[in-house]
Amino acid sequence: MRQAATAALGDNRGAVVVVDPLNGRLLTVVNQKLAFSSGYIPCSTIKLVVALAAVEEGLVAPDTKVWFDGYWFMTITEGLAISNNVYFSHLGERLGFERLKRYAHRYGFGEKAGWHLAGEQLGEFPAEEHSYGIGRMSTFGDGILASPLQLAAFVSAISNGGRLYYLQRSNSPAGRAGFQPRLKRDLQLSERVRTVEPGMSEAVRRGTGRKARTPGQKVWGKTGTCSERIRGRRTRVGWFASYNEADGRRLVVVVLLKGRSDAAGPRAAEVAGKIYKMLGERKYFSSTGDVRQQAALVQPGCCSE
Repeated sequence: MRQAATAALGDNRGAVVVVDPLNGRLLTVVNQKLAFSSGYIPCSTIKLVVALAAVEEGLVAPDTKVWFDGYWFMTITEGLAISNNVYFSHLGERLGFERLKRYAHRYGFGEKAGWHLAGEQLGEFPAEEHSYGIGRMSTFGDGILASPLQLAAFVSAISNGGRLYYLQRSNSPAGRAGFQPRLKRDLQLSERVRTVEPGMSEAVRRGTGRKARTPGQKVWGKTGTCSERIRGRRTRVGWFASYNEADGRRLVVVVLLKGRSDAAGPRAAEVAGKIYKMLGERKYFSSTGDVRQQAALVQPGCCSE
């Protein structure tokens, strides 16, 4: 697991977080400094929050056509597949800031994702609407700080139908054998997930995350690309928040890239795709046994700088 994540990241400046979505166990973290940080602008990965919130509020359904000036329309599946900013700005404005904030907090943003993870810092969801407006917040995540850990916990909840687990790590054999999941809250997303999963699947099949396509595996994901200002300078940020399914098992992989001119969502998707591919080639998913036996396959040393 760790070899695959490190090799896939290569010389990119960034972080990788891999989680078992069935129990919240951290399987590996590459570049703990970035992964445990106070967070970065989530870019278009915030669209997953907006999509689920809009579905829960009854604003859209899978077949809802939202019409725009110029006589064109878009559905939530197409909006997620191509990461359309006009569509999600529209949904964000219909939701309004207070509802978006409420759902974001419910999904784990603005609070720590881990259970006593030494060094984990708190992300931020602002108390007030960003000066750029709710449209920018809903499309680029302006004013929000999200960590790879928070995104990994959130996407794990999408993958497993709504159980938001605390992320935990256990490096000792005894700790792995006695691992106990800790449920933060049940989001009850099983029906809503059916609305957003097609868009996440299409994003990988033909959209912004297509570099994560992996033969023999299903992959769902959402890219994010933008820039943020740090100490007066603009720096690029690229995300890919994803999960797969292979031989009846699922893994969550979140990739953050930053700094370089090519730090972008599609490149982050490529890193995740390499991880899924390498694990598939090494028969990780086809190993027999239950979830605890699967966890025992992971070697000690989940995290590093």
